[in-house]
Formats: sequence, C-alpha cells, structure tokens
Amino acid sequence: MQIRHVKHPFGAVIDENCKVLILGSVPSVKSVEGNFYYMHPKNRFWKVMSALLGADLYSADIPTRINIMTKRHIALYDSVEECDILGSSDSKITNVVPADIPALIAKSQITHIFCNGAASYGNLIKYHPELESITTKLPSTSPANAAFSLDKLIEEWQVVMNAIK
Repeated sequence: MQIRHVKHPFGAVIDENCKVLILGSVPSVKSVEGNFYYMHPKNRFWKVMSALLGADLYSADIPTRINIMTKRHIALYDSVEECDILGSSDSKITNVVPADIPALIAKSQITHIFCNGAASYGNLIKYHPELESITTKLPSTSPANAAFSLDKLIEEWQVVMNAIK
C-alpha cells in the first residue's frame, strides 16, 4: 500500500434547502475511482441511508442518490479537502487541508452536521471549532468498524432523520 495525495475529486451534494450535512473524512480509493461518496461495496453508508429513507440507495445510480438525498434535505461532503493518506485508512491521514465547511453551509439551511466516524469529526472540530455545538459524531459506516452491525448503525444514525423533521 502506498501513500496517495488526495485533492477532493468531486463536489458536495447540497442545495439551498438542505437542513443537515453528513461529513465523511476523505474519499476512499474506491470512491475516487467511482467519482462519488461511499463507493466501496463493503461500506454500509448507502445501506444505512436506504433503511432510514425507505429507498434503495445502495443499488441506485449516482444521479438518483443525489436526487433522493437533496429532496430529503441531506447534504454530503468531507471534512478534508486535501491530504496525504495511506490507502484508505483514516488513521493514516497527514498534511491536511481542511474543507471550508462554514462557506459550504452558508449557502443552505443546514443547522446540524453529522460526522461519519472519528476522523471526520476530529478534523472538522480541529479546523472549525466554532461548529462543535451543531455537530454530532456518529459511528463510522466503514467496514473497518466491525464493532457495529448494520442494525446497530441504522439505530444510531436515526438521529439524522430526527434532525430533518
């Protein structure tokens, strides 16, 4: 495995009506290859969102995922704009250039940020401590987070739905 330099390769999923933002950390190797969020087939993000939204986002194409997420007022991005990373390991992120999350949410109705795992949360709060009061760290949907079953992730992530009501 080698260190790769990542400059965020695709834009945020967001529109002016979004109420919550889900932040990952850095696009994985598979996400960069697929040019979209959570493209590793073992990452459970799209299965969790499918259960929460009552729509099959796991099998859906990218335009359908974008459409359903924004219609439900959910935005997606990552806390890191650019970095060096060993493979796709969040614990091996260095030379971070943070994403400008305050500028991103200023163009929306976002009142809450949910971080998909500790690396996302840690980077967001390190570079944007003023956002801590509106941020919640959720358990990672990564396959590396074997401590959480799919059912347990769905249960924990239910707070996202509560925030958009």
